[in-house]
Amino acid sequence: MNSKQQTVRLSDGHFIPVLGFGTYATPEEPKTKVTEATKIAIDAGFRHIDSASMYQNEEEIGLAIRSKIAEGTVKREHIFYTSKLWCTFHRPELVQFCLEQSLKKLQLDYVDLYLIHFPVSLKAMEKCKDAGLTKFIGVSNFNRRQLEMILNKPGLKHKPVCNQVECHPYLNQRKLLDFCKSKDIVLVAYSALGSHREKTWVDSNLPILLDDPVLGSMAKKYKRTPALIALRYQLQRGVVVLAKSFTEKRIKENMQVFEFQLTSEDMKVLDGLNKNIRYISGDGFKGHPGFPFSDEY
Repeated sequence: MNSKQQTVRLSDGHFIPVLGFGTYATPEEPKTKVTEATKIAIDAGFRHIDSASMYQNEEEIGLAIRSKIAEGTVKREHIFYTSKLWCTFHRPELVQFCLEQSLKKLQLDYVDLYLIHFPVSLKAMEKCKDAGLTKFIGVSNFNRRQLEMILNKPGLKHKPVCNQVECHPYLNQRKLLDFCKSKDIVLVAYSALGSHREKTWVDSNLPILLDDPVLGSMAKKYKRTPALIALRYQLQRGVVVLAKSFTEKRIKENMQVFEFQLTSEDMKVLDGLNKNIRYISGDGFKGHPGFPFSDEY
């Protein structure tokens, strides 16, 4: 693979790059920025690109991927592309339609990973895999109880290969991570650097993760940025991590996560930062029977 990316094995024997490029943008940001940033990310060595139909930017991302394939920088099989099924398409007959719409916008034949964005049934997702529209299926924002319900379902055909959840030093998801590892499900971390900038989603009174003095002093010790310390922490725990930035300098900088290692003592210190702070509270879904954040994990 034309990249210094490392990978982690999925339950069916295939591999997912451990560092992903997150593409969610606020409505204020111009769509063309997504195309430009995705091209920069691929040039910098990112091979795992994470988006969703809800982000409304798949046309722009598809344009970036196809232009990099056309110029010979990468081949399609070198890109691991993730999309997600949004809540308005959960009715079984709409699931494949939603994925086909994403593929139409991307102008790609398949996605590598298709996730349920919010807890619902997996059956219609399995049909998308059988139809060859996605290589793998997974879930997002599922808690332990919801994962167990899926895993214990009679006639389960394709086990979810991953669970994408908010995860960072202030919400380290230790119990959920241990459970996922025990079931051979990869944990993928979103909002891995906190999420203070998206004011519409986030309580502005919450502490800013990257301003944490512990991350700051560790950044000085390793001659890296606090963001790189937070990303490296996840990789050493066996978590696949999504890094989102549309700034060229930071996109390139995030690839340095493979160039250093944290000591086990420093990993313990970072474990101690956990405050169970959730930046993406999902309050709009409170009261929904599938709301996942009421359980401990």
